[in-house]
Amino acid sequence: MVLRGLVAYSRMIKFGHSVFALPFAFSGAALAAVEYGISLEQVFWIAVAMVGARSAAMGFNRLVDRKMDAANPRTANRELPQGIISAGAVKVFVFVFAAVFVFAAYMLNPLCLMFSPIALGIVFFYSYTKRFTWATQLFLGLALALAPVGAWIAVTGYLELKILLLGGAVLMWVAGFDAIYACQDAEFDRYFGVCSIPQKYGIASALWIARVFHLIAFGLMIGVGWAFSLGTIYLAGVVVVGGLLIYEHCLVRHRDLSKAGMASLTMNGVVSVVYFAGTLSDLLI
Repeated sequence: MVLRGLVAYSRMIKFGHSVFALPFAFSGAALAAVEYGISLEQVFWIAVAMVGARSAAMGFNRLVDRKMDAANPRTANRELPQGIISAGAVKVFVFVFAAVFVFAAYMLNPLCLMFSPIALGIVFFYSYTKRFTWATQLFLGLALALAPVGAWIAVTGYLELKILLLGGAVLMWVAGFDAIYACQDAEFDRYFGVCSIPQKYGIASALWIARVFHLIAFGLMIGVGWAFSLGTIYLAGVVVVGGLLIYEHCLVRHRDLSKAGMASLTMNGVVSVVYFAGTLSDLLI
């Protein structure tokens, strides 16, 4: 029974998708560690903070969207609409993991603790943006952009402007692949009044907007290499990331979204791992 409950909660928050933000958080920490050093304790609490923030954010999103999810045939089988998990249980889940995040921030340094309510406010606020602005994909990008910036602060104890280049790269990367993902629900969104880039501009235009976002993300990743004086290995990793993003966009067409899930989820899990591997290898070698 306990195992079944854990599996249900893991499915609800799509725990496996932690691979999107966590490697970028560790990339931010690695960049900071070169100059400031890093301990295993800091690495541990950064990981705990990431799991706490993401779990709380995903639980909150599922809670806020439960009626919308129930009405959408693509999401109607999720745990809350199906009654597998109750709304009350999810509220407790969100509170517990938000507390875990704040405690991890406390264990890292005073600035992390001071910023922790702001970070939670941003990731929770994203869930409401789809109700009033087409820029909801950009707000999701902002929420995940906190990962490398927060990890930098966790290691250094202060904010430096150059880490915002990596935060910006993550923002545009996430906004791009989420625009692709949202294309699957464009028709439902128009009917239900959900705001998104595809709902506002149409699927064909949304795919072009996603390409522009990813081009900007690629340019910002190059900028990170310049700002942190990274070398050939980092650049090679970014080139591979660029190739993966091109392939991602080749998988989807405005008349054929059958591979939109693979393009926006599977491929970008690989992107984040490749970016971290390139960054860490360059710093170590």
